[in-house]
Amino acid sequence: MTSLSFEESRPHVGNPIDLVEEIVIANDWAHDRAGEDELVVEIPGRWCDYRLYFLWQEELTALHFSCGFDMKVPKRRRSVLYELLALANERLWLGHFDLAAGDNSPSFRYAVLMRGLSSIGSEQIEDLVDIAVSECERFYPAFQLVVWGGKPPDEAMAAAMIDPIGEA
Repeated sequence: MTSLSFEESRPHVGNPIDLVEEIVIANDWAHDRAGEDELVVEIPGRWCDYRLYFLWQEELTALHFSCGFDMKVPKRRRSVLYELLALANERLWLGHFDLAAGDNSPSFRYAVLMRGLSSIGSEQIEDLVDIAVSECERFYPAFQLVVWGGKPPDEAMAAAMIDPIGEA
Protein backbone atom coordinates (compact mmCIF):
# COMPACT_ATOMS: atom_id res chain seq x y z
CA MET A 1 0.00 0.00 0.00
CA THR A 2 1.19 3.53 -0.72
CA SER A 3 2.24 5.30 2.44
CA LEU A 4 1.33 8.96 2.73
CA SER A 5 3.27 11.45 4.78
CA PHE A 6 1.94 14.88 5.62
CA GLU A 7 1.88 17.00 8.75
CA GLU A 8 -1.12 19.30 8.89
CA SER A 9 -1.15 22.12 11.40
CA ARG A 10 -4.83 23.05 10.98
CA PRO A 11 -7.90 21.81 9.09
CA HIS A 12 -8.19 23.11 5.54
CA VAL A 13 -11.06 25.47 4.73
CA GLY A 14 -12.17 26.22 1.16
CA ASN A 15 -11.20 24.40 -2.00
CA PRO A 16 -9.93 20.94 -0.93
CA ILE A 17 -7.80 20.67 -4.09
CA ASP A 18 -5.34 23.06 -2.42
CA LEU A 19 -4.92 20.63 0.48
CA VAL A 20 -4.64 17.65 -1.88
CA GLU A 21 -1.89 19.47 -3.76
CA GLU A 22 -0.02 20.15 -0.50
CA ILE A 23 -0.16 16.42 0.33
CA VAL A 24 0.97 15.47 -3.18
CA ILE A 25 3.93 17.87 -3.01
CA ALA A 26 4.88 16.58 0.46
CA ASN A 27 4.97 13.03 -0.96
CA ASP A 28 6.94 14.12 -4.05
CA TRP A 29 4.40 12.64 -6.49
CA ALA A 30 4.21 13.69 -10.12
CA HIS A 31 1.15 15.86 -10.63
CA ASP A 32 -0.53 18.44 -12.81
CA ARG A 33 -2.87 21.11 -11.49
CA ALA A 34 -5.12 21.14 -14.55
CA GLY A 35 -7.22 23.99 -13.13
CA GLU A 36 -8.30 25.61 -9.88
CA ASP A 37 -10.74 22.74 -9.25
CA GLU A 38 -8.85 19.71 -10.56
CA LEU A 39 -5.64 17.85 -9.97
CA VAL A 40 -4.12 14.81 -11.70
CA VAL A 41 -1.54 12.74 -9.82
CA GLU A 42 0.62 9.73 -10.75
CA ILE A 43 1.67 7.36 -7.97
CA PRO A 44 3.47 4.01 -8.06
CA GLY A 45 1.69 0.84 -6.99
CA ARG A 46 2.61 -2.79 -6.60
CA TRP A 47 1.15 -3.87 -9.97
CA CYS A 48 1.30 -0.65 -11.96
CA ASP A 49 1.31 3.13 -11.70
CA TYR A 50 -2.01 4.67 -10.73
CA ARG A 51 -3.52 7.89 -12.00
CA LEU A 52 -5.44 9.80 -9.34
CA TYR A 53 -7.92 12.44 -10.43
CA PHE A 54 -9.43 14.92 -7.98
CA LEU A 55 -12.24 17.27 -9.00
CA TRP A 56 -13.87 19.83 -6.69
CA GLN A 57 -17.52 20.61 -7.47
CA GLU A 58 -18.27 23.75 -5.50
CA GLU A 59 -21.95 23.79 -6.53
CA LEU A 60 -22.40 20.35 -4.95
CA THR A 61 -19.75 20.89 -2.28
CA ALA A 62 -18.38 17.51 -3.32
CA LEU A 63 -14.91 16.19 -3.99
CA HIS A 64 -14.98 13.65 -6.81
CA PHE A 65 -12.08 11.22 -6.91
CA SER A 66 -10.98 8.43 -9.21
CA CYS A 67 -8.01 6.08 -9.23
CA GLY A 68 -7.37 4.46 -12.58
CA PHE A 69 -4.84 1.98 -13.77
CA ASP A 70 -3.26 1.80 -17.18
CA MET A 71 -5.15 -1.09 -18.71
CA LYS A 72 -7.01 -0.65 -21.96
CA VAL A 73 -9.88 -3.10 -22.29
CA PRO A 74 -10.35 -4.39 -25.85
CA LYS A 75 -13.92 -4.28 -27.19
CA ARG A 76 -14.15 -8.07 -27.27
CA ARG A 77 -13.50 -8.30 -23.49
CA ARG A 78 -15.78 -5.48 -22.27
CA SER A 79 -18.91 -7.57 -21.66
CA VAL A 80 -17.05 -10.01 -19.39
CA LEU A 81 -15.30 -7.11 -17.70
CA TYR A 82 -18.70 -5.63 -16.80
CA GLU A 83 -19.49 -8.93 -15.05
CA LEU A 84 -16.22 -8.66 -13.13
CA LEU A 85 -17.02 -5.06 -12.17
CA ALA A 86 -20.31 -6.23 -10.65
CA LEU A 87 -18.54 -8.97 -8.68
CA ALA A 88 -15.86 -6.57 -7.44
CA ASN A 89 -18.38 -3.87 -6.49
CA GLU A 90 -20.28 -6.38 -4.32
CA ARG A 91 -17.15 -6.66 -2.16
CA LEU A 92 -16.61 -2.91 -1.64
CA TRP A 93 -17.81 -0.86 1.33
CA LEU A 94 -16.91 2.49 -0.21
CA GLY A 95 -16.70 3.60 -3.82
CA HIS A 96 -17.10 1.51 -6.94
CA PHE A 97 -15.23 0.30 -9.98
CA ASP A 98 -16.31 1.27 -13.46
CA LEU A 99 -15.02 1.36 -17.00
CA ALA A 100 -14.27 4.88 -18.21
CA ALA A 101 -16.06 5.35 -21.51
CA GLY A 102 -13.49 7.73 -22.95
CA ASP A 103 -10.41 5.56 -22.65
CA ASN A 104 -11.88 2.13 -21.80
CA SER A 105 -9.76 1.64 -18.71
CA PRO A 106 -10.99 0.48 -15.29
CA SER A 107 -10.98 2.87 -12.36
CA PHE A 108 -12.11 3.14 -8.77
CA ARG A 109 -14.40 6.11 -8.07
CA TYR A 110 -15.68 7.82 -4.98
CA ALA A 111 -17.23 11.18 -4.07
CA VAL A 112 -17.02 12.95 -0.72
CA LEU A 113 -19.97 15.19 0.09
CA MET A 114 -18.88 18.12 2.21
CA ARG A 115 -22.06 20.18 2.64
CA GLY A 116 -22.23 21.51 6.16
CA LEU A 117 -18.59 20.73 6.91
CA SER A 118 -16.48 23.72 7.79
CA SER A 119 -13.27 22.00 6.65
CA ILE A 120 -11.63 18.83 5.46
CA GLY A 121 -8.53 17.38 7.05
CA SER A 122 -5.52 15.66 5.56
CA GLU A 123 -6.70 12.44 7.27
CA GLN A 124 -9.77 12.29 5.01
CA ILE A 125 -7.64 12.80 1.89
CA GLU A 126 -5.12 10.21 3.07
CA ASP A 127 -7.91 7.70 3.78
CA LEU A 128 -9.43 8.34 0.36
CA VAL A 129 -6.14 7.64 -1.42
CA ASP A 130 -5.25 4.66 0.82
CA ILE A 131 -8.63 2.98 0.31
CA ALA A 132 -8.63 3.54 -3.45
CA VAL A 133 -5.10 2.26 -4.01
CA SER A 134 -5.68 -0.72 -1.69
CA GLU A 135 -8.82 -1.73 -3.59
CA CYS A 136 -7.10 -1.29 -6.95
CA GLU A 137 -4.17 -3.40 -5.77
CA ARG A 138 -6.52 -6.06 -4.40
CA PHE A 139 -8.55 -6.41 -7.61
CA TYR A 140 -5.85 -5.74 -10.22
CA PRO A 141 -5.01 -9.45 -10.67
CA ALA A 142 -8.68 -10.24 -11.38
CA PHE A 143 -8.82 -7.50 -14.02
CA GLN A 144 -5.65 -8.88 -15.62
CA LEU A 145 -6.99 -12.44 -15.62
CA VAL A 146 -10.23 -11.37 -17.33
CA VAL A 147 -8.84 -8.85 -19.81
CA TRP A 148 -5.59 -10.55 -20.85
CA GLY A 149 -5.85 -14.07 -19.42
CA GLY A 150 -9.24 -14.83 -20.97
CA LYS A 151 -10.60 -16.18 -17.67
CA PRO A 152 -14.29 -15.98 -16.79
CA PRO A 153 -15.06 -13.30 -14.16
CA ASP A 154 -16.03 -15.69 -11.34
CA GLU A 155 -12.86 -17.75 -11.83
CA ALA A 156 -10.67 -14.62 -12.01
CA MET A 157 -12.25 -13.23 -8.85
CA ALA A 158 -11.74 -16.50 -6.96
CA ALA A 159 -8.10 -16.69 -8.03
CA ALA A 160 -7.38 -13.07 -7.18
CA MET A 161 -9.03 -13.23 -3.75
CA ILE A 162 -6.95 -16.13 -2.45
CA ASP A 163 -5.28 -15.00 0.77
CA PRO A 164 -1.76 -16.35 1.21
CA ILE A 165 -1.08 -18.41 4.33
CA GLY A 166 2.33 -18.51 5.99
CA GLU A 167 5.55 -16.93 4.88
CA ALA A 168 7.86 -17.53 1.95
